[in-house]
Amino acid sequence: MTGERDDIHEMQARIAESFARQGLMGRLGAELASVRPGEVSIRLPFSGGVSQQHGYFHAGAIASVADSAAGYAGLSLAPAGMTALAVEFKINLLRPGVGDAVVARGSVLRQGRQLSVCQASVWIEEGGELTKQCAQLQQTLMILPADEGRPAG
Repeated sequence: MTGERDDIHEMQARIAESFARQGLMGRLGAELASVRPGEVSIRLPFSGGVSQQHGYFHAGAIASVADSAAGYAGLSLAPAGMTALAVEFKINLLRPGVGDAVVARGSVLRQGRQLSVCQASVWIEEGGELTKQCAQLQQTLMILPADEGRPAG
């Protein structure tokens, strides 16, 4: 049992370290809310920096946290030394994002050795409660050695 817990802690630390290196998530003010094998949640508080002209969450901000939540869910099941890169995603915006925050909950639909299919549901948070789903994303990830996932130079 201790070995399994150590593996989970190592995976959580690997994802937290990777998340901390994401400039966009930091710029948006997104927070890594939870990390479990095959499931990752990211919370994005509302601010003027993530709004669009009508005062809602910008669709690009919603898509960004959904993409990251799904991608990290896939990475959570990949072996150490591997990385995950999105090769495709589709997002449905179900209603305007208006609330205190949005929470993207990523999960794995099918984990493969080279390709994984993940999803993320994005929920509006009001008064500390998740009230309504505002978006749904489906994503395909490519799983590859971590050194191949970085640009040369």
